[in-house]
Amino acid sequence: MPRTPNEIAVHILMDGGHREEVRFPTIQDFQKWYSSELVPKGSSDEFINVPIKNIQGEYMVVRPSKVMALRVEPIFSGSVDRF
Repeated sequence: MPRTPNEIAVHILMDGGHREEVRFPTIQDFQKWYSSELVPKGSSDEFINVPIKNIQGEYMVVRPSKVMALRVEPIFSGSVDRF
């Protein structure tokens, strides 16, 4: 039976080498943001909001045209670390 991740970490690599990590509660939340915000404005230089989980009063905006890559990583919480 496949495990369900506790959250999804999305690593954003931007033009110029800057990297940022944001977290989404579920893969569906990430897919909704990706398909409704990032993809339609992919070549735009106007800022879009990037949701930041669990940080009150803080937000991030990016220019979609400057996003070079995304790495999506499932995060599993457990009582045993397996490295």
